[in-house]
Amino acid sequence: MELYLVRHAPAFQRDPDRWPKDSERPLTPEGEEEFRLAARGLARMVPRADVILSSPALRTWRTAEILSELDSWPAPEPSPVFAASRRRASPEKATLVLGDYADAKYVAVVGHKPRLQELAAYLLTGEEGDGVAIKIRMGSVMCIRFDGAPAPRTGKLRWLLTPKALLLLAGQHFS
Repeated sequence: MELYLVRHAPAFQRDPDRWPKDSERPLTPEGEEEFRLAARGLARMVPRADVILSSPALRTWRTAEILSELDSWPAPEPSPVFAASRRRASPEKATLVLGDYADAKYVAVVGHKPRLQELAAYLLTGEEGDGVAIKIRMGSVMCIRFDGAPAPRTGKLRWLLTPKALLLLAGQHFS
């Protein structure tokens, strides 16, 4: 399996007056447009996906929907285990959910900081927390390969592409 960890595109800053629930905070219009272009670059590296799992938060869900606009990428499936909350998104729980898709060749997960980084560290090193410091910026995508089902210490980092790199792959210029 190849696992693509996608951090949601740029979203508005937290503002409890506008979005009392942080899960309702949307992408910025600029973030949405930039990610739509960056997704074209991702499609050059990853022409298809078998499944897209996403946190149900608005900003992650919209990012997953943009991915599903790509040819050969399916509609997203909500998966609360990839939510921002530590209670829901422990690396162990996330790995168990990924195990349900062990027969899939290409799996994308759209999630949040710091949960995606914690999951990546856990899959690569088997350590939680301080195992390895990984930074996945908004709109970035990390690829981890597994020979079998995803499990701690079995992942192999293939690449990590920033939004700028994805835009370059799409033939776009950036500011």
